[in-house]
Formats: sequence, structure tokens, C-alpha cells
Amino acid sequence: MRIFDPHIHMTSRTTDDYEAMYAAGVRAVVEPSFWLGQPRTSVDSFTDYFDALLGWEPYRAAQFGIQHRCTIALNPKEANDPRCAGVLDVLPRYLAKDGVVAVGEIGYDSMTPAEDEALARQLELAVQHGLPVLVHTPHRDKAVGTRRTLDVVRESGIPPEHVLVDHLNELTVSMVADSGCWMGFSVYPHTKMSEDRMVRILQEHGTGRKLVNSAADWGRSDPLKTRKTADAMLAAGFDADTVDQVMWGNPVAFYGQSGRLDLADVKPDETALFEGNSIKRGGE
Repeated sequence: MRIFDPHIHMTSRTTDDYEAMYAAGVRAVVEPSFWLGQPRTSVDSFTDYFDALLGWEPYRAAQFGIQHRCTIALNPKEANDPRCAGVLDVLPRYLAKDGVVAVGEIGYDSMTPAEDEALARQLELAVQHGLPVLVHTPHRDKAVGTRRTLDVVRESGIPPEHVLVDHLNELTVSMVADSGCWMGFSVYPHTKMSEDRMVRILQEHGTGRKLVNSAADWGRSDPLKTRKTADAMLAAGFDADTVDQVMWGNPVAFYGQSGRLDLADVKPDETALFEGNSIKRGGE
């Protein structure tokens, strides 16, 4: 089994996580730039972070056999801090980097005027750079925020097939499906989406344009949720080719639109046996 986690914050994870992910079949990841928990106070703190996503983290991932790409943006939460407004001015030089496969995370947190402006400007940058976008939907008033997001996406003129709307649930999947955008689902231990709920959504809505991620970060999260969802799909009767489509083919197709996703060196073999919450390498 090969797995591409299309949304995971490896800056917040340990090297043990990389080892466990590789053993579970993860061979590629995309790390979106996001809020680190502690408010940043200047543009320079963002550029240091962006440089790490493009330099150190791909090097760290490669040591464990995992290809690492990233998305770059001013995240919705910090778009409200006037000290961070200048980040929008430095984005073009980062969006030109080969390791950047999308603009993101952009979208809404509290649906403020500042977030409106940041979202519109970054959609414009995505069009200018020919990049897809990763959109964060708010954790509060999710249905309202998702509808508002889709309205802004339509107004921007970006092709819907270049847009991935993430953190969806049963209340929002249909409206995003109808928009023509891609649909992202974050599988968490106790919130957002579970493996079983994810399987039911795939059974009801199909597997096209669906991306499943762990969104693992500094909070309570699990970088092996992609593999656990894949196993839940198999247990529910999905065949191996369909699981491969969701866990590998779909993220490759979406981020491949950047023209910067070269996975020729990925080795899908040596995948471990996965038993419950433990990993056993072949032969152990």
C-alpha cells in the first residue's frame, strides 16, 4: 500500500512519526503553512518558517524515505494581525519555488474583513502563478463559512478544479462537490472526522475528487490516520485499486497540477503490516 498524506504539519512531529509513517506506507506528504499556536509578531518570523518548510523539513523527511512538498500562504487566523499584513508582499518569491505545490492554507477562521482581503489576494496570486490552492474552512459556523468560501472562489475566476476545500464534513461535502472543487477531509482522534464516518462519506458520495489527510499538528492528532482510514476502507469492501485512488492517485492528481510534483523516486514496497495501533515491519 502506498499513501500520500496531502495535509500534515510535520514541523510539529517527531522523527519517530516519520519512521512509523514510512512503515505504514506513507511515501509522500504535503505540509501546508499554518498557525503555529504562538502568535507571530513580524514578517521575518514567517519567512524563517517558510525557509524551513522549503529547506530543513524536506531534508528531514528524505532521511526516512518520504518525499516532502509544501504549500505557502498567510493563514486565515493570522491574517487578522496587522503586524503580519506584509506577508502578502513576500509571498510571490516563495510561490516561485519548486518545492511549493499550492497556495495554502488560505480561507476563513472568523470570517472578518481582513480574512476576506487575504483570501481574495491569495487566490489572485494562485492564478498569477498557475498554482492550485488549499482552502481551510472555519471550525465555527462551518456551513456558512464554506458557502462564503465558495462564493469568493467563484468571484476570483480560478478554475474550481484548482481548488481543494479542506476540513469538510457531512454538512459541507455536497456543496463543495456541486462546485467542482476538490474535497478534503481531516481524520482526527476525537474531532473533525473519524475513519468510519470517512468511509460512509466515500460510500455515499463516491471517491472522485476526495483527499483524505491526517492534518496532524501540535494538537491531539495522529499521523497514521491515513493508513487507518485505508484499512477501514478495505474492511468496508472497497478494493485495493479504489483505496490506492483515494490515498495516492487523488492527491497526486490535485497537486500535480502545479507541475512541480516529481515522485519518480518513491518506493512503494516494503510497506509494513499494520495491526491495530502498532506497526510491524515485514519479517518481524
